Amino acid sequence: MKLTATSAALILGLSTTVALAEGNLNIYNWGEYTSPELIDKFSKTYNIHVTQTDFDSNDTALAKVRQGSSGFDVVVPSQSFIPTYIQEGLLAETNPGQMENAKNLEERWRDPAFDPGRKYSVPWLWYTSGVSVNTSVFNGDINTWKVILDPPAELKGKINIVPEMNDIMFAAIKFEGGTWCTSDKALLTKVRDRLLEAKKSWLSIDYSGTLKMASGDVSASLDWSGSALKRRTQNHSIAYGLPKEGFTYGSDNVVVLKDAPNLENAKLFQNFIMAPENAALNSTFAKYGAAIIGAEKYYSDDMKGAPELTIPDDMKSKGELLTLCDPKITQLYSRIWQDVQK
Repeated sequence: MKLTATSAALILGLSTTVALAEGNLNIYNWGEYTSPELIDKFSKTYNIHVTQTDFDSNDTALAKVRQGSSGFDVVVPSQSFIPTYIQEGLLAETNPGQMENAKNLEERWRDPAFDPGRKYSVPWLWYTSGVSVNTSVFNGDINTWKVILDPPAELKGKINIVPEMNDIMFAAIKFEGGTWCTSDKALLTKVRDRLLEAKKSWLSIDYSGTLKMASGDVSASLDWSGSALKRRTQNHSIAYGLPKEGFTYGSDNVVVLKDAPNLENAKLFQNFIMAPENAALNSTFAKYGAAIIGAEKYYSDDMKGAPELTIPDDMKSKGELLTLCDPKITQLYSRIWQDVQK
């Protein structure tokens, strides 16, 4: 049965659990971040052909979308970038906060500051940023940015840094005793000097560097919780630390582009991934936590009780939801980051 866009919209308003759609859906997402089982289930449920295209950073995705006529329906940016998408009028107001499965959203993700009322976005997976360490190489304190910014001899030349400017700048600013989005020139000079000195001990600045943790080619990395858990399942010497100086947490989120060719199918997808069993498929594949109530009972055994997916009570006050700074401050940070990458 083929539906018109109007009739599909009416059915979506009544119930999005009935398999009465067909057509296409084009997803633009981070690489190795989408469960094939999830996509297969969605495709069979709604008779929708799904095409996936990968991006490697938030900046890459935003630049592509800004060009217009991308052909993508949904994109999965981090929460810190969503206000920019909204302000630039790049998104369709799909109101996922009012969809059938929105009742499953965890309380802390229900009305986020980056998308009040969930008018545009649905959480994909949530994460923290910290450090992964091979404890067979270094068995000291791993709950500190010192591991990568003032590393012990055991780790020098064996450190990877994921090339996300905001993550590394946050780490260095916190390590130097500053606050995120500071414009204090004296402190930022210390941050730059710290990073340039630390770089001498780094092996690589590379997303794929985290993959080398399992083999032992890399012994420490600025990392994210799900990535760290995945490495530990491959090498039980890998441990994940949340720095006591301060760490970030956040989520990647499914948004629908204003010029989406398949708007109604994109809405179906937003609602679909808020069902606990569907959210768990993504979590089990990527090893990141779902922001959905009840998803945990569908997790794979290696995820249940995983320390990487839990923020200890005594560390919760150290976590900050990562935001984008004022453009002028971001330019300051960009100059420092460019010096580090030279």
